[in-house]
Amino acid sequence: MIFPATTAYYAALLALLYLGLAGWVMAGRLSGNVLHGDGDSDDLQKRIRSHANFGEYVPLAIILIGLLEARGTSHGTVQALLIALLLGRILHPVGMFAPPNSPRQFACRGGGILLTFGTMLIAAVLLLL
Repeated sequence: MIFPATTAYYAALLALLYLGLAGWVMAGRLSGNVLHGDGDSDDLQKRIRSHANFGEYVPLAIILIGLLEARGTSHGTVQALLIALLLGRILHPVGMFAPPNSPRQFACRGGGILLTFGTMLIAAVLLLL
């Protein structure tokens, strides 16, 4: 078994991004004086969902990719999956604040979701092969 050093590096970058999203939620709570929930604020609800969406998908994606790396999958494949995941997770919150049905919403939110799901799908299939 190989230590998944590349996955560990990207996991650290993603952890920093996750903390940034958490700080973004806290800043929204402080500015809106909201201790619990979203205070019926669209802005805060989008921040909360961006943070939660990250927490829902990234842990499993990192595990899948880490298992691929530990199994000896090529560095290029592992790196490509991790870059796609990181890019997807950066794009998603940007798209959450785009005007509805705008090109930016489709490119960023939709692109972020597709990159995240695509990464997980490819990693899962590669693990099964």
